[in-house]
Amino acid sequence: MELASAHLHKGQVPWGGLLLTASLLASWSPATTAEVTIEAVPPQVAEDNNVLLLVHNLPLALGAFAWYKGNTTAIDKEIARFVPNSNMNFTGQAYSGREIIYSNGSLLFQMITMKDMGVYTLDMTDENYRRTQATVRFHVHQPVTQPFLQVTNTTVKELDSVTLTCLSNDIGANIQWLFNSQSLQLTERMTLSQNNSILRIDPIKREDAGEYQCEISNPVSVRRSNSIKLDIIFDPTQGGLSDGAIAGIVIGVVAGVALIAGLAYFLYSRKSGGGSDQRDLTEHKPSASNHNLAPSDNSPNKVDDVAYTVLNFNSQQPNRPTSAPSSPRATETVYSEVKKK
Repeated sequence: MELASAHLHKGQVPWGGLLLTASLLASWSPATTAEVTIEAVPPQVAEDNNVLLLVHNLPLALGAFAWYKGNTTAIDKEIARFVPNSNMNFTGQAYSGREIIYSNGSLLFQMITMKDMGVYTLDMTDENYRRTQATVRFHVHQPVTQPFLQVTNTTVKELDSVTLTCLSNDIGANIQWLFNSQSLQLTERMTLSQNNSILRIDPIKREDAGEYQCEISNPVSVRRSNSIKLDIIFDPTQGGLSDGAIAGIVIGVVAGVALIAGLAYFLYSRKSGGGSDQRDLTEHKPSASNHNLAPSDNSPNKVDDVAYTVLNFNSQQPNRPTSAPSSPRATETVYSEVKKK
């Protein structure tokens, strides 16, 4: 029910109705009622919207109730008053023309402004002129503006660093970061400033390539920034490996080469030392028909024959560098003939 122009003076109470009700209550005491509570709907309201101060458990036997701006019941802070018995309402000095008071005790604010934010007091007077108060608070917020995202460089060499800055005029707003339209999962390489407005990635890796945004929000609104795409240039000299990984690879290669060299030397020494200077001497005894050691009586001028000696030389020799490859030779049998005159 909207506030009507009152035909009674501000603060005037209809005494006839109050006296009648008081006489009826003289011989009867009502049961204890629940505590009066007030709920701001919504508790966080955007500027230029409406908010309802909703009253719960308002006592039925009330002579009047009134709303005040602030935690006070001063006459100059009174917004409006309602008298249940006469179903009449009255405006106070703090009335702005945007408030509506209801018979259930609730108060509606229309086209809320930042100046309306704060505490409000409901003052209730029963028919025995006993007064009780209940208070409520609500917050008013301006919608946030769109933030602007800037970056030191959109094309970054792998393992370099990059800094992204979220610029906003909304003081106290919450800042979140987005990566490829999803909430950014921070890694050990990422750090945020105290108010989350600056994101630093050091060192940056290939998996960090993609689109970045920042998001500004308060209890009544959310806005996202422009999108920035980061391109990561692969560095072939780094190969994406850390210094420790590179050192481990180098040590492994050196150890492998040393092991192979030692094994080759061992095999070479074993082969050359086993048969390089060995020679097999084999004597072949002459047969009686071909080799006779006794001199011939019939041929004094003939030369006596001596038994042939066969020397077998092992062809295995140490490898020696030569200017021209020598043809392989099999085991040679050298016949030496000694003649005597």
